[in-house]
This record gives sequence, C-alpha cells and structure tokens, in this order.
Amino acid sequence: MSRLSCPAGTVLFRPGQECPGFVRLTSGSIKVTLTAANGREVVLYRVGPGDVCLQTFACLTEDRAYSAEGTAETALAGDILAHADFRKSMSADDAFRAEVLSAVARRFADYEQLVEDVALTGFDARLARVLLRLARGSDSIRITHDALAAETASGRAFVTRRLREFARLGLVETGRGSLRLVDRGGLETIARDEC
Repeated sequence: MSRLSCPAGTVLFRPGQECPGFVRLTSGSIKVTLTAANGREVVLYRVGPGDVCLQTFACLTEDRAYSAEGTAETALAGDILAHADFRKSMSADDAFRAEVLSAVARRFADYEQLVEDVALTGFDARLARVLLRLARGSDSIRITHDALAAETASGRAFVTRRLREFARLGLVETGRGSLRLVDRGGLETIARDEC
C-alpha cells in the first residue's frame, strides 16, 4: 500500500491509462468526467472518502484501461492498494469485500439518478438541482458556463440561455465565472419539478 497525496487540479487518470491500484480516500474529492469526440464533457460522478470509483473498480476487476478522466477537485489524501493486493483482499477479506461491493452498489444508484436526471427530468429542474448542490449551503458558486454544461450533461449555449432566464426571474445573479443564488426557495421549487 502506498500513500496518496496531491493538490487540487491534479489529473489522476486519463482515458487509455492503466490503473495503478485501488484508491481509498481519507480526505478530498475526485471528479470523474467523460469527454466525447466533439469535446463535450459530462461529469459522471465524484469520489470522496468511503466511495468507490467505478472506473477504477472496472479497471481492476476486468484488467482494462481507464475510459474517463479523474481530477482532484480538492487536495487529496489517502492510500493506493496495489492491483494484486486489491484482488487478494477481495477474495480473502470478507469485511473489505463487503465494504467495496456496498460502495459499488451506492455508486450504481448515483448512476441511476444521473440517467433519470438526463433522460426523464426537464433541464431547468436539473440545472436548479446542480446549482443547489454546488452551492453547498452558500449563496455563491465559482463556476463557468462550460463547467455547468458538464455538470448538467448539456451544451454551454443552452446553459447560458437558461441562466439568463433564471436571472430574469430573480433566481440567480450571474457574474464572470461566478453565480449568486438570489432565490433559493424558487430554485428548490424548480428542482422538484420532474418535467
């Protein structure tokens, strides 16, 4: 087992790279994204302490390379369990195996939510949910329209149009690289709307 420590912004893996081992974070967050051939990006999920990166899990169990990119969203600390040690622990350590499989099941539930949001939820509801989640109790968010497009699995131009409408309705104020939530209750109402 080796220690993992890196600053925010570090790219941990890219498509085509081999997996160095199973990461167990003690602090920090990894953002996992998928980029299409046309350059459009979507955030698949985030990995924090106690979470499993499905990309890493698939690489370790199926001996394949990464197909997405993982970036340290914040400073990271944790451990990397080598591939052979991961396989040994999965077969011999009941508690480790249960912990990993439980985390994988939770991650699949996150994927189901992502599919539901993209396929079955109206865009305004999806955008409102993302804004509320990213605000984390604050009223300010440092984010670009490109990054919001990746968070909502949408295009930048569409995000810009919808944010302009949110601003017209008095829900948000937009600035260069930032947003301020003006009417959190209004956003929460929109977030509950499924169509």
